[in-house]
Amino acid sequence: MANNDSGRVYHTQCTGDALKTVEARQSDQDITLFGSCFCPFVQRVWVAFEVLEIPYKYGEWVCLEVDPYKKPKELVELSPKGLVPALRLNNHTPPRALNESTVILEFLEDLAATSTKKTLLPLPFNPYARALARLAADHVSRNLVPTFYRYLQAQDSTAQISAGKDFHTALEGFFSLLKRAENEILGQGGVAGEGEVAMLRRGLGLWVEGNDELGWADVVAAPWLFRAKKVLTHYRGFQIPEGAKTKAYLERLFEHPKFKATCSTEQLYLDSYERYAFNRPNTSMVATAINEGRALP
Repeated sequence: MANNDSGRVYHTQCTGDALKTVEARQSDQDITLFGSCFCPFVQRVWVAFEVLEIPYKYGEWVCLEVDPYKKPKELVELSPKGLVPALRLNNHTPPRALNESTVILEFLEDLAATSTKKTLLPLPFNPYARALARLAADHVSRNLVPTFYRYLQAQDSTAQISAGKDFHTALEGFFSLLKRAENEILGQGGVAGEGEVAMLRRGLGLWVEGNDELGWADVVAAPWLFRAKKVLTHYRGFQIPEGAKTKAYLERLFEHPKFKATCSTEQLYLDSYERYAFNRPNTSMVATAINEGRALP
């Protein structure tokens, strides 16, 4: 576990598989995705583009989140807070824009419904299953994400222990919601045959053994689960909750080709998150909000 701030600086360009994906997404398209290489809010949107097979161009800004008080004019025109991810919709004159990762995810899901016919959600004939997927995703935004940052930014041992317990509870809550969806949709009986089972399984994601498609909750949570394994393990000695089901789920998630395509090498995350781990001043708007006990921007 790292105990000293070595002064590592954040990265401004993707590495590894993520860099290959950026290079492959440089042709002009109706949609341009603007992001930064280590931002988890960007990654959830980026994964959705890949899964839903919506054409896009990736435009990488140089870590625009670093100074919350200086925002490039070009980005503010797309995202009023000056934060990524942001979309520029080029098939309008003048171009239109969208920001906020969860809003963008809903937009992409709706867009895919009329174009690529792909989906991250359970099929429309089962609105309860769709609601359960969104419930798990809501838990991520309300609980998992803020406790991740509180744990990473906590400095003294007492605060780290407390924040670590909170993050562990948030993780267990997420896994419990995935388990609930599996049990209530697939485990209650009354399924007519294999065809119906296959239809019901769609959109429940990789928690369900045998599924090979990422679901809504997977995409929303995966960037923070991945950073928990890489960043929290390195800086806080965190261990993912044990259990064969959880371990298998995370292995399927992290090794999924669509997710791996948006992942840089481990060193990029360790370098870029050191500023959070030692709670340097003016790290980001997210870090400032955590320090001040406010909702995330």
